Amino acid sequence: MASGSGPVSALWTEINRCGQNGDFTRALKAVNKILYENKDDVTALCCKIVCLIQNGGFKEALNVINTHTKSLTSDMIGFEKAYCEYRLNRVEHALKTIQGIPEQTDKLKELERYDECLAVYKDLIRNSQDDYEEERKTNLSAVLAAQSTWENTSPEDLGLPESSYELCYNAACCLIGQGQLSQAMQKLQKAEELCRKSLAEDSDVTDEDVEAELAIIHSQMAYVMQLQGRTEDALQLYNQVIKLKPSDVGLLAVTANNIITINKDQNVFDSKKKVKLTSAEGVEHKLAKKQLQAIEINKALLAMYTNQADQCKKLLASQQAQSPGHPRPVLIQVAQLCREKQHNKAIELLQRFSDQHPESASGIKLTMAQLYLTQACDILKSIEEFKYKPGMISALVTMYTNEEDIDSAIDVFTQAIQHYQSEQPGSAIHLSLVREAANYKLKYGRKKEATSDLEQLWKQNTNDVHTLAQLISAYSLVDQDKAKALSKHLPSPDTMSFNVDVDELENSHGATYVRKKAAKVVGESHKFGDLFIFLYSGKLPKNYDPKSTPDPERWLPIRERSYYRGKKKGKKKEQVGRGTQGATSGGSAELDASKSASSPPTSPQPGSGTGTATSNAVPPRQQKPAVAGAARKKAPQKKKKGGKGGW
Repeated sequence: MASGSGPVSALWTEINRCGQNGDFTRALKAVNKILYENKDDVTALCCKIVCLIQNGGFKEALNVINTHTKSLTSDMIGFEKAYCEYRLNRVEHALKTIQGIPEQTDKLKELERYDECLAVYKDLIRNSQDDYEEERKTNLSAVLAAQSTWENTSPEDLGLPESSYELCYNAACCLIGQGQLSQAMQKLQKAEELCRKSLAEDSDVTDEDVEAELAIIHSQMAYVMQLQGRTEDALQLYNQVIKLKPSDVGLLAVTANNIITINKDQNVFDSKKKVKLTSAEGVEHKLAKKQLQAIEINKALLAMYTNQADQCKKLLASQQAQSPGHPRPVLIQVAQLCREKQHNKAIELLQRFSDQHPESASGIKLTMAQLYLTQACDILKSIEEFKYKPGMISALVTMYTNEEDIDSAIDVFTQAIQHYQSEQPGSAIHLSLVREAANYKLKYGRKKEATSDLEQLWKQNTNDVHTLAQLISAYSLVDQDKAKALSKHLPSPDTMSFNVDVDELENSHGATYVRKKAAKVVGESHKFGDLFIFLYSGKLPKNYDPKSTPDPERWLPIRERSYYRGKKKGKKKEQVGRGTQGATSGGSAELDASKSASSPPTSPQPGSGTGTATSNAVPPRQQKPAVAGAARKKAPQKKKKGGKGGW
């Protein structure tokens, strides 16, 4: 009897019924009741292992197998043990378990290595006839995808159908491994369509279930976008997958890792949140070895960028222990040493690794050359005799710029300027260095830092309009109030004159269009305004007369010209009904018959209230629309009888 729960036969009936219904959680409870009475019941132990595997408890199932090795022999439970080890990513252990089983069945053959698995699956599909042919084809396509991705090989075309979204997805992964990204994206879109169509046939599947199933396809689409350089689109799709919170911790880890690679050394706060997803429980059992290595490398890089030197070294030491010949952990360690200004230690580390691993020596030696260049800069800076010479400053700035070390280049300028500020203030070399430093900072977007140099230059010569304009431009992005205050020192347009030789300008290398010599009028030179029209429109105005002198004020607005007298106000129309009773505003104008007789009658324009003719015709494109007269008052409408609100 099982403690207060009925006879054992009833429990076995319950287990059988739950197994047929797929309710393995309830079946596990019944099995545990049987094992409570008899902990060595072999059948119950086998049922418990199957229930745990069906529920995803691979570690618990393996513990049961290892605890009862005497009663559970390898020929009895060997496949289940190997499967648990395989799902826990213990591939070598799984292979040893398989090889230790005397009888090699078909299901055992399906757990072997990728390089051997292809031949095994082809043999199984060719010689077996059961209900698992579709699953075997799916697994075979997964093997091809793995070979293409991890071994960089071109898989053979086995003519596998793409009837299911799993097969289509694996075909897309093969194309990604071969670098055919556009074709891979088309396959992924087809896989998405097949997935939606397949799940739509099941009435029990919700929209959330569909999106969860599509998450892996969408993550792969984002990966293709990232490889194509469409990082913004990829980031948006990655974040959509993260928001769904899929149950697959492996998918979450890969997606979060790829977001971190897009962020790089920017948006570190977001990366620190995402890195937690890469360390979730069970991730090590879901991903391939190369995927796990990539995640650990990115963790080390993130630790370096967030100034967690100890954490970075710890992660790198772990990676070097697992893959002693891999150069990437060493390069990151070198980068960390360089951040700490320990260039000699970095070079020693690279030299030692290059000697131990000659297969990676080429890339390592290029890094060493770059570090030697950095050391060369340090050696040049240590020569006190030439430290502040213009040639030395130019060489150092050029070298640092080539290394993309803008901060060090600016520091060279700063030290040199401080030296001449104390030794030769206001000298030509001092001011020229300040000028070069300001231009360099403006070139590389350091406008805030450039303001102090530009102010120093402008104070030396307040008539230098070019420096003042640069200073205002720099302050416009940093301090707009300061920019407005400085703009008052700019000269007015009246004081600025343009002494431009138009012919020389047109014939110079910078001219956008050179007028033919035949078009030039002898004895005349074009003004600056005519040149502007010519360069802009490509031809002179239709009414251009080379013999006439252009209006010198033609570039000013009409209201600002010296001869502008304002608009002539026309006679006001008679306004009837204004003022006192019987008074008129027009008065004598209408009563004077001699004035009205000379005006010929004209037909009124549509929309106008009078028929008065205008004195000057306006071209149609410049003619303003006629102003409508006063709106006529509509006759009051009668309310509908019985209605409260009118029509």
